[in-house]
This record gives sequence, structure tokens and C-alpha cells, in this order.
Amino acid sequence: MIFDAFERMVAFRYLRARRKEGFISVIAGFSLAGIGLGVATLIVVMAVMNGFRHELLGRILGINGHIGVYGQSGPMTDFDPLAQAMRGLPGVTRVIPTVEGQVFATSGGGGTGAIVRGVRPEDMFTRPVFQKNFRGKVDEFGGEDAVVIGYRLAEKLGVRIGDTVSLISPKGNATAFGTVPRMRGYRVVGTFNVGMFEYDSGFVFMPMEAAQTYFRLPGAVTQIEVFVENPDMVPDTRKSINELTGGNARIYDWQQANANFFNAIQVERNVMFLILTLIILVAAFNIISSLIMLVKDKGRDIAILRTMGASRGMIMRIFFLSGASVGVVGTLAGTVLGVWFATHIEAIRQFIQSIIGRELFAAEIYFLTQLPARVETGEVVTVVLMALGLSLAATIYPSWRAANLDPVEALRYE
Repeated sequence: MIFDAFERMVAFRYLRARRKEGFISVIAGFSLAGIGLGVATLIVVMAVMNGFRHELLGRILGINGHIGVYGQSGPMTDFDPLAQAMRGLPGVTRVIPTVEGQVFATSGGGGTGAIVRGVRPEDMFTRPVFQKNFRGKVDEFGGEDAVVIGYRLAEKLGVRIGDTVSLISPKGNATAFGTVPRMRGYRVVGTFNVGMFEYDSGFVFMPMEAAQTYFRLPGAVTQIEVFVENPDMVPDTRKSINELTGGNARIYDWQQANANFFNAIQVERNVMFLILTLIILVAAFNIISSLIMLVKDKGRDIAILRTMGASRGMIMRIFFLSGASVGVVGTLAGTVLGVWFATHIEAIRQFIQSIIGRELFAAEIYFLTQLPARVETGEVVTVVLMALGLSLAATIYPSWRAANLDPVEALRYE
């Protein structure tokens, strides 16, 4: 082993506090706690940031296509042959023609703005988010008066499954007295909960033919949604679609539509990583100060060990082990605490909310209904290695100083 039994015995004995050396051990304890809390905090924050990105990406791409294909000058009429050709492209999993428009949804309980999407009934429930989070009768989604709305929108309007919702289009009918908004009532046959506030409170799905009739787009759609196997490979699929359409379509992918949003998350994630790393750095400085004080206090012991035949390397390893053990134990304890906290963060949030009686994670602000956390092994290993590196680097100078202490001077002045 690198450290023999005698070196380990002396190093760990120096860490145990005696009355006159208690202050040094207190500093070492604070250093251990600081490194542990720093590592735990960094793991939790990185897990929450990863969870936000993963959950938002999953929900955004679960209800929206990875690629949207639009007509050059308006709605697309001859869309079925193009959609069928897109289904044959490599990596494409689903192609859904869609009619989209904005409306004002009202009921006896109130009114709010909403986005209507018209899709064919056979395409509606191919989305995984609807397969898992739908309430109602699937076979009733059809005809001219059926709609599926988000559960938060249903709560806002005060409606339940089977009730009627009135949709008012801003593009009304031209009359002799001016433009009159189009209004029609639709029966709610189901609700969905994808876990994202924006979608759960503002989206309405109806059969495509009903949407074409309502928005006066007979035989046309506003866009074709394309879903792919790997969202990160959309540039290749986009290039193939552009070649397929001959450049006669406007094509937008999820990276373009949400670039600013996800870039902001990435920047915030990097900044938080740098800021929280300072906590570990401060704890490493505490290790340096406690070891320097320990070397100063043990000067006479070092001189006696040297006169008894201990080499400089042995002295250096003793103090290196004393400081490194604080960093290693603190890092391991912080890793266990951080991983446990991150995996139970939603339960902890609910517990704290029940105590203080206040909401800590408002869905209206953070878009999600639950606090997400996603622990990635690679990032945990990176944090652990960084903390261990800083801790071990903090012990080098005090250990070197102890190894180069002159025994004669130490015995003379100690």
C-alpha cells in the first residue's frame, strides 16, 4: 500500500481532537461538512437542471412534431401524397397533417384564449403523451362536435367530460354590419394532462374535418407534423424533406422553434455549476488552513519523528493522509446525500409544502407540475473527481511544509 500502518495510525490520531487541539479538529470538521454540502448541492442542482431540460423536451416534443412543414403561401391542399412520401423517409416515425388556429374558449364558468389543433382520430392517440395521460372515451373523438381539452383548461372553464365548450374565432363572417365572430359549441369527450402548464391550460384538439369546417379550410391543412426517432438528428431529416418538397415549403424544426429557451437553460446550468463549485473551493481552503495549523502545532512531534529515523516522504504522507481523508470522506458523504436528495426531491418538496402551507413550485411559473430531477452518472463522477482533486491539491503545500521542517529548529523553538 502507499501508506503503511504506522503512517495511517499517526495520521488518523492527529485528526482526533484533544483538548488543546480541539480548535484544529473543529476547522477540519467544518471543512468536511463544507465539501460534503458543496458536493451534495452541486449534484442536486445539476440533477434538477437536467430534469427540467429532459421533461420540457419530452413534453414539448410529445405534443409538437419534431419538424413542422408549412406551405409557402398559406394552407396546404394536396397534402396526403406529401405526407405519405415523408413516412417513407429514414428515421421518420409518424407524420400527422394538422389544422391549427387560435380561438377564445368560453363556458358558463369563464373564458380564455386557446389553440385548436385539428387531427384525424387515428392520428390523435399515436402520441405517447396522450396514451398515458388521457381521460375519457377514445372512440367518441370524431364527428363534428367532439373536442379534447387540457385538464387545466377544463378547470379554468368549469367544465367536465360531457359538457359543452363554445369556441369563438377571431376570423368572423363578413356581414352588412361588419365582421361577426364565428362561434360554435363543442362537446368535451376527454381531457389530457401532459404535465406542462402551457399545454394543459391552452390546447384544444378536435377532429380534422371539424377543424377544417370551423376555420374554413376545406380539404386543406395548415401544417404537417413530422416525428423522428432521434430528435438530435432532425437536420438530416429536414434536408431530406426539403429535397422531397423541391424547396416549395417552409420547414421549421424543434431546435429552431425552441433554441432560445433551451440555450437559456444550458447557460443557467453552466453558471450554476461554476458558482456552486466555489463552495467546494472554499472548503478546500479550510483544509489548507487546518493542515497548516496542525503542522505548526505538531512541529515538535515532527522533529522527534525525524530524529528517530522517519524520512521526509513519511512525514509528507502522514499529513497528506490527514488532509486527504477529510476531503475523501466529505466527498463520499456529499455524493450519497446529493443522490438521495435528488431522487426524492418531489417527496421532500411536498413534505415542506405541507409544513409551511405555501406552494414552492408553481406550475404557472415553471411550466411543469412536478419538480423534476434526473441524476446522470457521468455528471456525478465529474463532480466527485473535481471535489477529490481540489481536496487532494489542498493538502500538498501543508504536507510539503511539514516534510521540510528542520528538526533542530523545531526542537529549539517549540
